[in-house]
Amino acid sequence: MLYHLYEMQRAALAPARFAADQTRALIRHPLNPVANLPATRALAAGLELFEHTTRRYGKPHFDIAETEIDGRKVAVEEVVVQRTDFCELRHFARQGVAPGTQPRLLLVAPMSGHFATLLRGTVRAMVPDHEVYITDWIDARDVPLSRGTFDLDDYIDTLIGFFGHLGPGAHVMAVCQPSVPVLAAVSLMAADKHACAPASMTLMGGPIDTRVNPTEVNTYAESAPLAWFERNVVVRVPWPNRGAMRRVYPGFLQLAGFMSMNLERHMDAHHDIFRHLVQGDGESAQAKQAFYEEYRAVMDLTAEFYLQTVATVFQEHALPKGEMVSRGRAIEPAAITETALMTVEGELDDISGVGQTRAAQTLCSGLAKARKLHYEQKGVGHYGIFNGRRWRDEIAPRVKAFIAAQTR
Repeated sequence: MLYHLYEMQRAALAPARFAADQTRALIRHPLNPVANLPATRALAAGLELFEHTTRRYGKPHFDIAETEIDGRKVAVEEVVVQRTDFCELRHFARQGVAPGTQPRLLLVAPMSGHFATLLRGTVRAMVPDHEVYITDWIDARDVPLSRGTFDLDDYIDTLIGFFGHLGPGAHVMAVCQPSVPVLAAVSLMAADKHACAPASMTLMGGPIDTRVNPTEVNTYAESAPLAWFERNVVVRVPWPNRGAMRRVYPGFLQLAGFMSMNLERHMDAHHDIFRHLVQGDGESAQAKQAFYEEYRAVMDLTAEFYLQTVATVFQEHALPKGEMVSRGRAIEPAAITETALMTVEGELDDISGVGQTRAAQTLCSGLAKARKLHYEQKGVGHYGIFNGRRWRDEIAPRVKAFIAAQTR
């Protein structure tokens, strides 16, 4: 019923959103004699803000058409090289760069409500120096019920399959949520002495051990038994979506949770957008609006994946306790002896607290100290770890150097 109410509200607002957009265009028309009056600009700004905040945003595009290599522009083409029911392995192929001349890097995007395009800045920084691939997860509401289920074990299996596709000597970078399944997948491959186990593994802002410096997100996940989450936040996708009747944790609930964590900051940001629009500073307004267009573009997660993740990662702390199991097999990070490990944290991270990702360093006890590296970036929060100036100028160069050192 919750999802149906959400869709009904969106449909009910559609006429008002259309009217707001048309009215704004009319009163801001260059031929309108009162278009530049303060009251008119304020009204137009209010109408634009209303339309912007009530719009439903679809999956964004990566929009990475080119990169710069050795001072020259190189065209980039997105190619889906492998596909499962719930994920596409997307390759950013660079024109004129021979395969195998630079390290192969798999970016594992979080399946936590936002699309893989959230890592657009991550891709941009890495693509000049690497053959970059990314896990482009598919919105669960678009996957027909006939395609079956997808849980944390399926996630781990998918990663192992992608490593097999990339072949020996590839590298992997996990951003936030996938740090756990990536560490699990690499542990299983190490135990099997799998030929395609990655040469290096970079874990960034991930919930390896949420008992360390727990955040509001961690506290919420432990605040009620699993049955409460199943009753209150798991719903069925309504018609006419392709995934109708699939049980999901809807993206709009995840977005509401993230927004409420920093509500005052988001309100201030929207006030700034309104002020920029009134002042005619379209460039500043557009920059903030572009961020929120990405931020509000959310996807649904399968109920089984969401519930298993809440239980395994946030309530049972199975991985750091040595109790995590996948398909009946124990996950033993100590089995990793060949895959080098780098962990990255942000000093101000309010989603994965400082120390939670670094816990992987202790779990990978079979790995030589010389093959481990930890870096904490001062002055950045969760998103600053993989996007923005600090990522480009300070974090990315260190990650690149680490990967280069492990490339054979």
